[in-house]
Amino acid sequence: MLDIQRIRQNPDRIKSAMKAKGEQDTRLVDHVIETDNQWRKTVHELDLLRKESNDRAREIGVLMGQGKKEEAQKVIRETGDMKQKVKHLEEQERELLSERDDTLLKIPNIADDSVPVTEDESGNVTVHTWGDPVIIDEGPDATGRYKPHWDLVADKKWIDFDRGSKVTAAGFPFYVGPVARLQRALIQFFLDKAVEKGYVELIAPYFVNEDSARGTGQIPDKEDMMYEVPRDGYFAIPTAEVPVTNFHRDEILNTETLPLRYVCYTPCWRREAGSHGSDVRGLNRLHQFDKVELVKFVTPESSYDELETLRRDAEELLEALELPYRTLLMGTADMGFTQSKKYDLEVWSPGQQRWLEVSSCSNFEDYQARRMKIRHKKADGKTDILHTLNGSGLALPRVMAAFMETHHRGDSTLRIPEVLQPWLRCERLAL
Repeated sequence: MLDIQRIRQNPDRIKSAMKAKGEQDTRLVDHVIETDNQWRKTVHELDLLRKESNDRAREIGVLMGQGKKEEAQKVIRETGDMKQKVKHLEEQERELLSERDDTLLKIPNIADDSVPVTEDESGNVTVHTWGDPVIIDEGPDATGRYKPHWDLVADKKWIDFDRGSKVTAAGFPFYVGPVARLQRALIQFFLDKAVEKGYVELIAPYFVNEDSARGTGQIPDKEDMMYEVPRDGYFAIPTAEVPVTNFHRDEILNTETLPLRYVCYTPCWRREAGSHGSDVRGLNRLHQFDKVELVKFVTPESSYDELETLRRDAEELLEALELPYRTLLMGTADMGFTQSKKYDLEVWSPGQQRWLEVSSCSNFEDYQARRMKIRHKKADGKTDILHTLNGSGLALPRVMAAFMETHHRGDSTLRIPEVLQPWLRCERLAL
């Protein structure tokens, strides 16, 4: 969440930033300032009343020492009334603080000045491209290559959507035989490359509590996207970002240890799978999918440099897999609630003739860390809120789709790039 002082000092800037993200109702800003004013006033009244109560308590001691019992009893009765008033003000103070902080949770993060202010996704800016996308005028080429991935696996059902629907529901496919091996190899490749670059590998819980979901901003913004276990109060993770970023919740880290970089593979679950049609066919959008996540805890001064490094860490994976891609700087209208700056990496799907998002690399500045009370202690002994970042490194379903469509040879085999051969022990994988 945003710092209340930042909102108080420049409410118009906050309102403008909210509108840039599509939040037209900016009354939350006025409400949080008014609630904060009431809270501050109540705290002041409490301080004065407590001081007076302490003074009267000392007066009782003096009167009793002087043998003035009747006068002391009168003061005792007065302080009894005062204690009731203190109790009432304490309850009021807690309610106002809770209301203020609940309102702060509903105000989105501010976009960095380098982010273009946009009205829709057409304002996103392509900042980097790699490789040559295969453009086909109509249908597969003469060699039978560049079919959509669902056609490549249809005969032998190496990705079994029907049985997945039978066992669970649409959006929960089975991966079978060579495709299961390929999926496992890709996960291992992503993890090992991150570890080589200094990321510390974590194996995280697949379910989190409400505090964790609130810490990363899934609550109160994305509750409807998460699968919930009401009986136990847990949520199935929509991304490893949630447990990994909460790893240091309520901790003070030494500045000398920063940046901290973590990599984590998990399955992920999301209830909202979008509309029907070609955009969600096959592996394009699933309810359950695998992803390798990169998470960073950094100093405020270094966070935007760390974002560029994070982006390159994800881009280099696509280059190693020889998959043409582009990197977009997302405009304000196409950013998330919690992000201050975001890049999306989109891989080219020759079988579908379109770009598929496979990674988002985001800087949250202190927005998440403030919610989670993650701080760092500097050399002078002072503490400060640190910055958090994360990015997909990478999300598997669309990488798998683009990989199969790009490297299919037209003879029921996939060419395996050299970097992936150690995990599959072959140069071609038969489908």
